[in-house]
Amino acid sequence: MLEINKMTVSQIARLLEEKSIEKAVLAQLQLDSRISVTRLVQKWIRQQAAESLEKQRVHNLYQQERSLTQQGYSLITGVDEAGRGPLAGPVVIAAVILPLNHYLPCLNDSKKLSPKQREKLYIAIKQAAVAVNHIVVDIDKIDSLNIYQATIGGMYQAIAGLKPFPQVALIDAVPLPELAIPSASLIGGDAISASIAAASIIAKVERDHLMDKMDQKYPQYGFAKHKGYGTAEHLRALREYGPCPIHRRSFEPVKSWGDLL
Repeated sequence: MLEINKMTVSQIARLLEEKSIEKAVLAQLQLDSRISVTRLVQKWIRQQAAESLEKQRVHNLYQQERSLTQQGYSLITGVDEAGRGPLAGPVVIAAVILPLNHYLPCLNDSKKLSPKQREKLYIAIKQAAVAVNHIVVDIDKIDSLNIYQATIGGMYQAIAGLKPFPQVALIDAVPLPELAIPSASLIGGDAISASIAAASIIAKVERDHLMDKMDQKYPQYGFAKHKGYGTAEHLRALREYGPCPIHRRSFEPVKSWGDLL
């Protein structure tokens, strides 16, 4: 048994870096009269409580997947896109099969995460996933088909490229009636399904990387900042320089401004 009263504050701080502490040791720590130790213990308790809540939140994200597992499915893919709304750049679609109930801290809809969190989760998802695939749908296809049809086509391709092939698909909002496997379209799926949330992160990070490269090629538009969305900065640059090869000619205001740019 550790004798907490004989340990220095620094030693206790190192002890509290551990995730699991025996109840008897924690009881000793809570009886320690040193203010510094009291603060360290309180901080550790708050951290444990926050981690417990986060684990429960992520566990809840797998509710859709658990329901499908109870129906006999084991390979469940989530599908989502990034970049349907911008005035420039491709749309990226991702499909991900996660191990059931695999804990990924901070897993969430990509729009609710910081760039740093997305990058960290991107790596974690790639390492943990049973399968990951993403499809880049270029501007020519978006302009010729329309963004909705281009996105749907990319979703079919993303699923088809998964190895192993999934048994069932969960898709964010968009129905895919021609899929050869059962599927469900979930409104706000990236906030209620772990698989779709993972796909949203893969799609978002892949697209952001592409737009960062486009920023180097066309620096006058500021693509690294707004990723092609119609911000005031982007619209000013569009008026000044006109469209570049990655602008979507079928999108407003690029379409209406065509003769003026």
